Amino acid sequence: METTLAMVKPDAVAAGHLGRILDRILKEGFRIAGVKMLRLSQGQAEGFYAVHRQRAFFADLTRFMTSGPVVAMILERPDAIATWRRVMGATDPAKAGDGTLRKEFGTNLERNATHGSDAPETAATEIAYLFNMLEIYSTD
Repeated sequence: METTLAMVKPDAVAAGHLGRILDRILKEGFRIAGVKMLRLSQGQAEGFYAVHRQRAFFADLTRFMTSGPVVAMILERPDAIATWRRVMGATDPAKAGDGTLRKEFGTNLERNATHGSDAPETAATEIAYLFNMLEIYSTD
């Protein structure tokens, strides 16, 4: 069993797509081990995306991620990271494949509806950043 962090971004929450995204998550065989809605502060968004601090898009990204609530989830299933990234599609919705969440719900490179961890180490870091142990349901 593998875990990953998934996030429904402010654009998709505001547009009312949360239910359809959750439905897709369940249809893809994920188990939700943790879920919460929160509004990131500027400092929290900067910490979460610290790996991108030196990139030109950092300020716009963190401003967008604090513009409204997000829904963060811990997803579990075999091969969770690769599966979630396939379900999300390419970062740029214009390049995302048909049937992917970003193709269906994203509008541009920044407002692309969802976030997902890209590696086991990233997933562990992102999950620990947004969830404490009391907020995670484990079947172990």
